[in-house]
Amino acid sequence: MTDRKTLQLRDPAETGDEAPAIKKKGRGWEISEKRLDALHEQARDMRRHSTEAHKALAEKFAKANMGPFTFKRHAVVGSAIVDFNCHRLGMAIMIDEEGQDDALAKRRDKSLEAVGIRVMRIADKDILENMDAVLERITLGMRSRIADKRVRRAAHNEGRS
Repeated sequence: MTDRKTLQLRDPAETGDEAPAIKKKGRGWEISEKRLDALHEQARDMRRHSTEAHKALAEKFAKANMGPFTFKRHAVVGSAIVDFNCHRLGMAIMIDEEGQDDALAKRRDKSLEAVGIRVMRIADKDILENMDAVLERITLGMRSRIADKRVRRAAHNEGRS
């Protein structure tokens, strides 16, 4: 049997250190309130002026019965705005449009994946031309994400006993 390691907290008076301040900025993300407000305003504006691909996919999500999983349109996640976000799955869908900055998109994807959010990219023309294939791809992505979460939960529970 292996020895369990436990977290040992030292008394701050003993070490001479003050307790670290809790970060209340940006709901746990290190984002200023001003920046967070600007992101929410930008997301609100994006919802008001959505592209045809966004509207079509949002309509499909609204009509679909996905149980406990819902996708929020133009959601703020950290310091990024994602086109669709399922908080429960830790999954974001980004719609690639003509003429967007691919380097910025890849950097945003890396930062989201670093905090455990899986990013799925879909071309806007695919949504408009072949919605069934797009929905099948999203469904497969959701199933994969659910399976990953089950495996991690089982491994976590196994480590606790």
